[in-house]
Amino acid sequence: MTESADSSPAVGDAVHDSARDRVGRVMGHEGPYIQLRPLTGGREWDADPGHIRPLTPTELLSALVSEANARSRQPR
Repeated sequence: MTESADSSPAVGDAVHDSARDRVGRVMGHEGPYIQLRPLTGGREWDADPGHIRPLTPTELLSALVSEANARSRQPR
């Protein structure tokens, strides 16, 4: 994770939001919150920085594979 002086994740970092048990990519910072979006796109949500941690490379790969598998099961 690329961190700034205040230890906030940088835009584009992949993180886990433990409050919602979801993974997402940092899209921005608004007030006290961090805006996250699902790794493969979708609706953003606000996350408390105290509940955010960076994903390990293994976790990131696993999350991307899980989302790809879920998309492949959806009817076209």
